[in-house]
Amino acid sequence: MNLPTIGSSDLSVFPLALGGNTFGWTSDEATSHTVLDAFAAGGGNFIDTADGYSAWVPGNSGGESETIIGSWMSQRANRDSLVIATKVSQHPDFTGLAAANVAAAADASLARLGTDHIDLYYAHFDDASVPLEETVTAFNDLVIAGKIRYVGISNYSADRIREWVGIASEKGFALPVALQPHYNLVKRQPFERELAPVAAEFNLSVMPYYALASGFLTGKYRTQADLSVSVRGQGLAGNLNTEALAVIDGLDAIAQAHNTAISTVALAWLREQPTVVAPIASARVVEQLGDLLASAELTLTPEELIQLSDLSAKIPE
Repeated sequence: MNLPTIGSSDLSVFPLALGGNTFGWTSDEATSHTVLDAFAAGGGNFIDTADGYSAWVPGNSGGESETIIGSWMSQRANRDSLVIATKVSQHPDFTGLAAANVAAAADASLARLGTDHIDLYYAHFDDASVPLEETVTAFNDLVIAGKIRYVGISNYSADRIREWVGIASEKGFALPVALQPHYNLVKRQPFERELAPVAAEFNLSVMPYYALASGFLTGKYRTQADLSVSVRGQGLAGNLNTEALAVIDGLDAIAQAHNTAISTVALAWLREQPTVVAPIASARVVEQLGDLLASAELTLTPEELIQLSDLSAKIPE
């Protein structure tokens, strides 16, 4: 497989990023290591996490996911074969994007990951309380120091992305190479309307999160009764409408034609969208991983892509 490259970087990645949000939350360390082993064995090299994962879990303090990934890399001695992406602004001890905080948070992430560099470092959420020039400068300082290789942006508006790129261009700083937005078959706006044109203009490779809509695009949530079977299902009631369920039916038909899973088809559709390089999806247990990995090799026909796009376009924003 010829691996795509992120933006203008030299980072070649498997066209599916393994989300680390379950590590230290719904997956303990041993289970997480098993998932990571299977991902690497299946050709995966791109792992996405954040310093705040998973501070929301009772008893956690943040950074658990990074720590688990770090222990796995240490035990397997495989750091050089991986592309590690993490984020800053949401750890309880390192909130926001002030320069001093970005510097301290990066050092903390490096320590938890057990590495001397982060391949792709995202500003996780915009911080309007800090002058953007201060944040952009802080990220550039990390690049100069060799602590991060490339800059990414997550959850920023189109205007703020333009402002970031403008500051970096004017000052000769490291330009961002990646954008991480909320984007999937049942949530296409505002990404397609507002962010996709900016990503194309500035050569930002897109890594959509919630690529499977918190599990809705696996097809296992079709009725109110289905929603009670998991923690994630309880937040998906808004998707139980005629239009969204029609997307599931369309995915199901295409999946049967290809003898594959609904989630595989949903990820394959997403991967084929303009500017998208690697959707992000997580696996709580190793048994969930095969369908995700299969999406990297599934090629949908132009007719199938159009069919899914037309069905999803009918979903109310």
